[in-house]
Amino acid sequence: MAETLDLHVPDEPVGRAEEWRAALRVDRDVDDVLSGVDGVTAWLWARWRAPLTAAALGEDALGRIVSDYRRELRLWLEGDRTWAQCCSGLIGRITRRIGSGDPIEG
Repeated sequence: MAETLDLHVPDEPVGRAEEWRAALRVDRDVDDVLSGVDGVTAWLWARWRAPLTAAALGEDALGRIVSDYRRELRLWLEGDRTWAQCCSGLIGRITRRIGSGDPIEG
């Protein structure tokens, strides 16, 4: 199934990223920035819902993968990684997880 998954690197969420950075600067928990209602997971889900749903990966499972990738996402938010590097790596992780046969949901 992984070979049919077609995720693109969306344009960098510049405005949202600044909001997420500001939240981190005021000590908002990184997991809340990633998984909150207005967080990174929700932003990505809005862009990748159709291909992920077709691959039987729901928003909660995406949230777990994003959470597991928190270090790289934080480095992007801190300016130590580019969006393209970070997002490409996340896409690779998602693709491997889907192709691994390991349970994703649950």
